[in-house]
Amino acid sequence: MKILLTNDDGVTSQGLLILAKTLAQKHNILVVAPESEQSATGHAITVRMPIWVKRVRVLEEFPIYATTGTPADCVKIGMEVLANKQIDMVISGINIGHNLGTDVIYSGTVSGALEGALLGVPSIAVSAPARENFDYYSASFFISNFIENFDFSILEPFTALNINFPEGDIKGWKATRQSIRRYADRFEARTDPSGNTYYWMYGDVVEDDSAPDCDYCVVSKGYVSVTPITVFMLNERALLQLKEVENGKKNKTSWRFGS
Repeated sequence: MKILLTNDDGVTSQGLLILAKTLAQKHNILVVAPESEQSATGHAITVRMPIWVKRVRVLEEFPIYATTGTPADCVKIGMEVLANKQIDMVISGINIGHNLGTDVIYSGTVSGALEGALLGVPSIAVSAPARENFDYYSASFFISNFIENFDFSILEPFTALNINFPEGDIKGWKATRQSIRRYADRFEARTDPSGNTYYWMYGDVVEDDSAPDCDYCVVSKGYVSVTPITVFMLNERALLQLKEVENGKKNKTSWRFGS
């Protein structure tokens, strides 16, 4: 296969390069990644500024391009321009840090995979624990084996797989759903040397999803979490409720935003 790799940690990220070298043993690899970190950029694309693209000599085994764009930009340019649409799969990662629960909204890594899904090819986002001694080689061999044995044709159009690795040894993988894992944000006010106030955002992870098949629950038990995600954000159940209100089947006066 011809595989396009990208990420949001930057073109020299260890997780990206180890995955690329591992997959290059069996596949034709093209790397197109941001020249600098683009974490938490979500699915942003560049529309009012030029996107610079240059080939870099990080490794010699396969072509590697750095861009000034976002992960979604990288996938667009990689597929539409550099590969002339001749790409069989998009893989985004291996990201430094998990992308679980509501992380997928903000993640540049996940958005790289979703852009591949939008362009009609099998796509996966791959993320690992944010620690220096993580074994990217074992994770890369897992991904190599997974893409050779998984039947991507079972996935609906515009669907990507969000894959997260656990700490330590891998017990296997499990199909999971996106959890409601989220953050309780905090903002610390600070003062710059000129006396101006600025804010530093941080927060605490809130993990109160009790479903045994949720992504972070599975990862915490030593399994690789494989979650199908889509670019569409429609809430089907809420749509049915709205239609009932629209058609007069429910009391319109009893339905209020914020109620």
